[in-house]
Amino acid sequence: MDDSRQTAHPTSIVLEREDIARAKDRLRVFQARKKGHSLRLLWLLVGPGILVMLGENDAPSMLSYAQTGASYGIGFFLPFILLTFVMAYVVQEMTVRLAAATHRGHAELIFDRFGRFWGIFAMIDLVIGNVLTLVTEFIGIRAGMAFFGLPPWLSAMLAIAVVIAAISSRRYFTWERIALGLALFNLVFVPVALMAHPHPAAILRALGTFSPLPGGFSMNLLVQIMADVGATVTPWMLFFQQSAAVDKGVTKQDLTQGRIDTGLGALIAAIAAMATVVACTPLFLHHVNLGTLGQSQFATALLPYIGHVGASLFALGLIEAGLVATIMISTSSAYALGEVAKVPSSLNRKIREAPWFYLSLLGGAVIAAIVILIPGAPLQAISITVNVIATLLMPPALLFLILLVNDRQIMGPLANRFFGNAVGWTIILIITAMGSTYGILTVFPHLIATS
Repeated sequence: MDDSRQTAHPTSIVLEREDIARAKDRLRVFQARKKGHSLRLLWLLVGPGILVMLGENDAPSMLSYAQTGASYGIGFFLPFILLTFVMAYVVQEMTVRLAAATHRGHAELIFDRFGRFWGIFAMIDLVIGNVLTLVTEFIGIRAGMAFFGLPPWLSAMLAIAVVIAAISSRRYFTWERIALGLALFNLVFVPVALMAHPHPAAILRALGTFSPLPGGFSMNLLVQIMADVGATVTPWMLFFQQSAAVDKGVTKQDLTQGRIDTGLGALIAAIAAMATVVACTPLFLHHVNLGTLGQSQFATALLPYIGHVGASLFALGLIEAGLVATIMISTSSAYALGEVAKVPSSLNRKIREAPWFYLSLLGGAVIAAIVILIPGAPLQAISITVNVIATLLMPPALLFLILLVNDRQIMGPLANRFFGNAVGWTIILIITAMGSTYGILTVFPHLIATS
């Protein structure tokens, strides 16, 4: 056999389509930085941070915030939710530094630094959380579309169609901009909150103080707190933002813009989350019996207080939240599985160049769509508990993150310092304590009176 073609250029490098696409994006970043166009530079580099935060404002999260406002009002939970997004920023900023320092995905790093056993453990943690969460996204989409009279099967088909449309661009930057446009619709909950006619003084007072909760501490309150924490920080966020930043080509020079991107995402998502609490506060003030109200019927329950336009916007917000999260979570799974299997995993590739990446991305959404169509499936129970499960799954994921950002061999000067470690370990301890308390009270319910 003539192998002259193999030896003629032994040092030649074959550039893949994703390399060329990423190089074009980096050229635009270089030109903007060279010309001192700071706003254009920020525009080119924002994306992963905003997407991950607004993607976490998903259907079960918005339903959790709605349940919060309807059950407890704004006094304690407005500042508490704001605090959870500060926590989310601290966590996600670490993933930005990991991406900039290593140019490698989160799943790949865990396998390489901790070995196969812990890598598989981390993947199981991710997959369980992602599959459960994807199901709840379709529950939220189904609930939102049901308000407009659409049957479940049509809701599922439309959601799958949106996912397919989002990934058909074959270009990370285009996909990111499409997803950003859809994600910013999360702010629709702000006008819904205004239609509830809140008292500005009461909101400012709530933000300035942690008001005591009516009824005191209870198991129901603990579950609600855990659900709101799980609505803010979940394992898929770590995998998504790091891999998306790598796919985008983020470097150490881009850290300032990466932090601004993450901070903007946290701020926008916090505003939308708090607006959802405010929007549902009329149900609390009018003592609406939530025991006879399924979470999927919040838009209908709000009709007397915010009108048909407000209720319609609330339902549209649920649909948007579910769609954006479905796209983000499916992509995080596809990134992680691709990195572990050592197969091409980039949105800069065509479908035929990375079939397993796109198949796994679409497969998770299809499975979730099928689950919500199963007759008699306990959809409301799944929706209520998914954020609690996310909170229980978070400590192992955070532990891997803390260990990685303290590994100076891969992080160099970007490794965590004292303040970052102090905050990181505090977050881990708080979430672990909540999970432990929940477990103890579940086994020994007589220790506390349920409300």
